[in-house]
Amino acid sequence: MVVRQYNDELKYLERISPYSWRIKKGFQPNMNVEGIFYVNDTLEKLMFDELRNSCRPGQVGGFLPGMKQIANVAALPGIVGRSVGLPDVHSGYGFAIGNMAAFDMDNPKSVVSPGGVGFDINCGVRLLRTNLTEKDVAPYKEQIAQKLFDHIPVGVGSKGIIPMTAKDLEEALEMGMDWSLREGYVWAEDKEHCEEYGRMAQADPNKVSMRAKKRGLPQLGTLGAGNHYAEIQVVDEIFDKWAASKMGIDQTGQVCVMIHSGSRGFGHQVATDALVAMEKAMKRDNIETNDRQLACARINSPEGQDYLKGMAAAANFAWVNRSSMTFLSRQAFAKQFQMSPDDLDMHVIYDVSHNIAKIEQHWVDNKLKTLLVHRKGSTRAFPPHHPLIPVDYQLTGQPVLIGGTMGTCSYVLTGTEKGMTETFGSTCHGAGRAQSRAKSRRNLDYTDVLNKLQEAGISIRVASPKLVMEEAPSSYKDVTSVVDTCHAAGISKKCIKLRPIAVIKG
Repeated sequence: MVVRQYNDELKYLERISPYSWRIKKGFQPNMNVEGIFYVNDTLEKLMFDELRNSCRPGQVGGFLPGMKQIANVAALPGIVGRSVGLPDVHSGYGFAIGNMAAFDMDNPKSVVSPGGVGFDINCGVRLLRTNLTEKDVAPYKEQIAQKLFDHIPVGVGSKGIIPMTAKDLEEALEMGMDWSLREGYVWAEDKEHCEEYGRMAQADPNKVSMRAKKRGLPQLGTLGAGNHYAEIQVVDEIFDKWAASKMGIDQTGQVCVMIHSGSRGFGHQVATDALVAMEKAMKRDNIETNDRQLACARINSPEGQDYLKGMAAAANFAWVNRSSMTFLSRQAFAKQFQMSPDDLDMHVIYDVSHNIAKIEQHWVDNKLKTLLVHRKGSTRAFPPHHPLIPVDYQLTGQPVLIGGTMGTCSYVLTGTEKGMTETFGSTCHGAGRAQSRAKSRRNLDYTDVLNKLQEAGISIRVASPKLVMEEAPSSYKDVTSVVDTCHAAGISKKCIKLRPIAVIKG
């Protein structure tokens, strides 16, 4: 780790537009490419304060500041383009959360790093629309919140209610949403509106440890805790009427359901197992990184391939998980309104992944290259006419779902051509933490947080109230600030703003 005075650090940072900064080579040792991060004035202050604090003498422990992490990723073998920090970037394990990086598949030295995907593999967001309005739902808000809470198992150790045997789990890991479709939990068109059509073909359950399967089996179809939630939301504002109409959103006040969850303990175990295997591979292949947490392996090494197959299985687990919760949400609404989910028009608008590595084709220096794109706390945002987005969204660009924090608004954006060239078709994923979980617990009282939500007219059901402080809006960056920065920088475009009327949390 390079230790310099704050003023010396600033020499390596250069503003390149009102919304972006460049991190020059030399900011950290052995950088192969430059870094870039996107911010507005408020977010910029947070980033620079974090860097300033880390330059103080006697700073020990904790994660490195986000800027340093972006630069350390730029030093990984095989990286192309730039190491990109999105506006919600904050320090995490290895890669910063909100950091994306692409590695050249044709370079034998290129690596895959579990720290670039995260522990909650394919944590993501799904948005369902309905033909109900706020007026229809308002009188039954408490009942419907309770029904969702009763239907969807939530909380740290929550167990699923969708029957699963060990054989079912193996099949679900391999088939992803095709398993959910076969078992009757989703509609055929749900798959169309999902990244990768809800199934990563390279998944191999045999590359996943018994321990991961044991952790995963009881948890399929559960929300979990932390920042995961199911929310009933209403359309608050429409910025792009035409794109919104393609998504089936035609008026403000329309009711939607947003589900934010991932691969639970299963994905966590897959990541943990891979990190152990990769530390050995690094010694064997003489791979040097600036940070231990950036454990990685050559993409084509046995460890690299095993991880990608295990990660794909965890991604499939997460899609099945969100599909099971889609089924349970549809059931809850159908019961409350005595209508079928079909009559309520409860279609999936889209399902995005936040923590994943995918093989994609992108232009680099005017050459079409096959890259392994790591997106950790960042969302794929492909532009109009891209072959990998559904036919319904070919003209609008891919819908990008940005979940807010508990009780704040969420957004739907669309992908742009500029995002494709600047950030490998990636944008932000949410608000991004502004203070650590421990600090939030020390500084906030959970009853205050819950009262504030009640005052805002938001029904809330929480399995573990003591965890609420960690997720209080004041613990996070402002999601509107993050989204406005992405919009102003042109890497994605605002389409719809949603506000919550009921929140279900772990």
